[in-house]
Amino acid sequence: MRMTPAMRQHQRIKASLQLRGTSLSAIARQLEVRASTVTTVSQGLRRSERIESAIAGALGLAPRDLWPERYQQRTEGEAPQ
Repeated sequence: MRMTPAMRQHQRIKASLQLRGTSLSAIARQLEVRASTVTTVSQGLRRSERIESAIAGALGLAPRDLWPERYQQRTEGEAPQ
């Protein structure tokens, strides 16, 4: 079974978090949401700016650095995709 680009990204995120001594589960506890919710966002299956920001912040990045396709340039007043 071939791994999709989104799943490869998810695996990189998990590995990077582990190197920093944290995990998606720890982020879930911090945000008081289910671990499966954070995993679903990390896998690219759902969007949550709050969770994306927490994951990126734990890695010392901006969400647009992890998921550039989700944070394409928007015009003023345009809703997120």
